[in-house]
Amino acid sequence: MESLFDSAAEEAHKAQEPLAVRMRPRTLDEVIGQRHLLGPGTPLRRLVESEAPMSLFLWGPPGTGKTTLAYVVSNVTRRRFVEISAVSAGVKDVRAAIEAARRELGLSGRQTVLFVDEVHRFNKAQQDALLPAVENRWVTFIGATTENPYFSVISPLLSRSLLLTLEPLSDADVRAVLERALRDERGLGGRVRLAPEAAEHLIRLAGGDARRSLTYLEAAALLVGGEGAEITVEVVEKAADKAAVRYDRQGDQHYDVVSAFIKSMRGSDADAALHYLARMVEAGEDPRFIARRIVIFASEDVGMADPTCLQTAVAAAQAVDFIGLPEGAINLAHAVIHCALAPKSNAVVKAIGAAQADVRRGLIGQVPAHLRDAHYPGAAKLGHGERYRYPHDFEHGLVRQEYAPQEVRDRRYYEPTRHGAEAPLADRWAKIRDFLRGRRPEAR
Repeated sequence: MESLFDSAAEEAHKAQEPLAVRMRPRTLDEVIGQRHLLGPGTPLRRLVESEAPMSLFLWGPPGTGKTTLAYVVSNVTRRRFVEISAVSAGVKDVRAAIEAARRELGLSGRQTVLFVDEVHRFNKAQQDALLPAVENRWVTFIGATTENPYFSVISPLLSRSLLLTLEPLSDADVRAVLERALRDERGLGGRVRLAPEAAEHLIRLAGGDARRSLTYLEAAALLVGGEGAEITVEVVEKAADKAAVRYDRQGDQHYDVVSAFIKSMRGSDADAALHYLARMVEAGEDPRFIARRIVIFASEDVGMADPTCLQTAVAAAQAVDFIGLPEGAINLAHAVIHCALAPKSNAVVKAIGAAQADVRRGLIGQVPAHLRDAHYPGAAKLGHGERYRYPHDFEHGLVRQEYAPQEVRDRRYYEPTRHGAEAPLADRWAKIRDFLRGRRPEAR
């Protein structure tokens, strides 16, 4: 039986809890964001509404609500909530938690939610220890991970569980989190006010991470102190130890900085390009947007002058999507430096632009009969594929025959530069073009 001392101790403990913990949602309807997981009929909603135990993995960036959702499942279904951190726990801790859950289930019939945070840090033996509990449904197992579970979780455990992917919170979601914390009695209870500019700065700093936004808000509230005080941008800067970057993701600053970023890479100024990259990252710009711009640049402004630039850009984009920020900024910087220092050529973008312009003007024409598909019944009767000459049967893999429609046979689209790796391609393409067109090689 709980004593008055126990109750007082619990109240004192709650008062010392961080704002992010105090504001943790108690029901699914209180959860902000992750609408794709919380709608009617979704697996997570059915889990909460059902009495049957279930196993699932929650995969997403920090601060997107993985611990919160596990807590809500436990709270709403009135199941015991047992949390284990894979950073510090071992096989012995896992087995002890499972055994306690089995005893509780046998004695009282009460089920247990076993929440393993950072589950990707468990080695194979530790993950194997979870299998009996998952297979026999002794617990409702919920594993949280920031890393791709297909690479970090053993197949037997993953195949027995439902995988749910969480997304970074939108600006509107983070704003709603802050507004609730400001007015809710569990939070700041209206004791301080948040200036609109300060709210925008907090949202940028959060980068889709609700926990980070509440941590900064709590620190700022402690700095202003008194009842009715206002949290300004300057207070947020002190609390977060980060200056407010003047950058509006929907306004002129967004377009100006992105434009300067692209033009600095095009001008081969790696230092300037890195400056603008840092401004975008620190202002909370979506790193995937930055990565997309770099991938476009790699073909548009570097192209065949350094074909490996596109590989670096695509790899950086995949890395950012895989690990997120802050570490993803290193991958972006890697690609930016490569793009900035690479020899430049816009021949690729000019080539496709010229080809598209001709097509839009109606220069299309019929595909030559010998190039048409000859694999279906009746194609031979139509003359499709007839007299096609297979280049691999000829010296150097080249054979003179018509490839383009008559209307565009003399059009030139790809005009390579003499920059970087494109120089030898220019020589090779000139010889191939002259051979295919039946002309003598031009003097160069």
